[in-house]
Amino acid sequence: MEVSVRSEVACPARTVKDDWSALKPAHSSTTSDWQVTFQRNEEQLLPMALSDARKKGYAFGLTDGRLVFRTPYGQPESFSTEVNGVSVEEVHATLFSRQNWVVLMVDLVTACSMYEGSYDDSGYMVWQTPEVPYRSLHGTQVNIGLNGELVAQPVAEDRDIVVGNINATVQISVPLTAEGGYRKSFVLGGLFEIYVFHLYLEQILADEDLVETRVRFQRTLSTPLLPHPVFTKNQTVVDELSFTVYLGDVPEDVELVAVNLNGDKFTVEFMNTRSHGITKVVHPNNTLGYILKVPFDDPVVLLQFSDDAVLHYELNINYTLTILPENEPFYHLTTVMAVIDASPPAFDAVCSNSGISFSRDHRPYDSLWEISICSDLLTPELAAKHGYIMSNDSQSLRLMVPLFSHGYKYNGVTLKGFYGTFKILMRDHKTSEVESSTIKRCPFSTNELILCSTLGRLTVVADMSLAIPSRGLPARFNLVDKFCGAREKNGTRALFSFPINTCGTTIELSMGNVIYQNEIFYNGSSEVHSDAVERVMVQCTYPLASLYRLFTTFRFESDTAGIGSIIHTARPISDMQSLTIKPTAVLQTTPAGPAVSHMHADDPSTRYIEVPSFHKLASVLKRM
Repeated sequence: MEVSVRSEVACPARTVKDDWSALKPAHSSTTSDWQVTFQRNEEQLLPMALSDARKKGYAFGLTDGRLVFRTPYGQPESFSTEVNGVSVEEVHATLFSRQNWVVLMVDLVTACSMYEGSYDDSGYMVWQTPEVPYRSLHGTQVNIGLNGELVAQPVAEDRDIVVGNINATVQISVPLTAEGGYRKSFVLGGLFEIYVFHLYLEQILADEDLVETRVRFQRTLSTPLLPHPVFTKNQTVVDELSFTVYLGDVPEDVELVAVNLNGDKFTVEFMNTRSHGITKVVHPNNTLGYILKVPFDDPVVLLQFSDDAVLHYELNINYTLTILPENEPFYHLTTVMAVIDASPPAFDAVCSNSGISFSRDHRPYDSLWEISICSDLLTPELAAKHGYIMSNDSQSLRLMVPLFSHGYKYNGVTLKGFYGTFKILMRDHKTSEVESSTIKRCPFSTNELILCSTLGRLTVVADMSLAIPSRGLPARFNLVDKFCGAREKNGTRALFSFPINTCGTTIELSMGNVIYQNEIFYNGSSEVHSDAVERVMVQCTYPLASLYRLFTTFRFESDTAGIGSIIHTARPISDMQSLTIKPTAVLQTTPAGPAVSHMHADDPSTRYIEVPSFHKLASVLKRM
């Protein structure tokens, strides 16, 4: 505690009872040396020399024109009192010196608040002192500081120190974040902290003669142990396919040294050498943060696939932190989860003149499904076999399916165009069951088209421009059976659709295949005109092994669609010299190799034949 007054201060305008009490020992003194006497409550203590007072810890000095008195707390000559409800420790000292009949006396009283301070849950350390600790004085100014630095009240308030006056009591509130404080972390089952402030206060007081008295005192304020829990925040964005976890409010004297991920321990210094990483963040309030990133496909991540097609990702995290400089460890545990609707992948599809293009971006869990075309697994080998154009990199899969390649379904055929539909199936990789599909239907147009269905229907759009005589009437066409006319015609092009076992179709068995063949004629008959230079043959070829029933008026069954051909051949000279061609005398091309069997599909004797094998079929035909 410290009190000081100006050294040239004059005597007070009046005396009080205490002044006469202090005069008695001075009057009886026989020496002119300066002495000091103390008053404790109503008791006047014996005088002592200044040298003896210094031995007891008191200090008296003259500096900068001021007489200064300093005393430690808790001296035997001190006493406690209460002012405005605040406990105050007071030391009352009187300096005196007798010069003959003249006695010089200086009355010094220091009174300091003994309030220990309290912690306000709003984040302030609060300390109180009486506005006027002395009788007959009044307060004029308060200066405040930390760590021995005094500043004026407005400056202190700019530093977020709150100074208030409540019931003649000065209340000072120091925020925990105030510059000049000291903070320390501790581990006591959890993470705790204390804040320590070395408060420096000066009160400037005046008496009725405006004699200024300055009282200075220093107090150490300490908070109780305060819990300081660190926290984690799950900042994961599922679309990024990675866990993002923020560890925050880490004190500056605490360091993250290791992270345990689902039982695997990684030191922070080596974290960023793997697919996962950690980033340190420094905040203005002197706290630290750490951002942990772990991709969903990292081996440490736990993955579960539920029956309702939902992926559950789980990451159990155990942070290891240490208090500096003691390196005392403590741990923080958290668990983060992410849920993804694991629906089978879907393709984007785009139509073009040449076919249909499919594309999709890869997802980490796409391995749960297999991609198939019909019943075949889509592989580079399958794509090459059927003429698909496939590219598959780390980012996406792209598949271009040219028109008329394997897997297309066709409908809506007219002379103006037709529709082609292609389907991609997504199958469960374990059960091979179809779980979803991407189907794209696109409009196409072409000059000629032939389709051979699994149900034995031949649909053809043929260009007849060179099969029509120059003087012929436009758009009059029929098949071998002249009663089988075109469904649509537009002068030089004709559309037919008929069962392959009708309309005069012939059957050829050769090399393990069954070939159904017919011819398109002009003018609704089999007459041939001398200036028609082309014959138009249509045929469907089916693998014999794919047929359940070879030919019958009532039923046709095949595992696969047939391969259709429109054959434009130059008309032989013999045909050019003849006016007619009988349907049963249609020219057949016999390739080298085994004998070929021919017969009409609508022959009455061939209503129904089961086909167990090609050799049995050949023997049946020979008996006919």
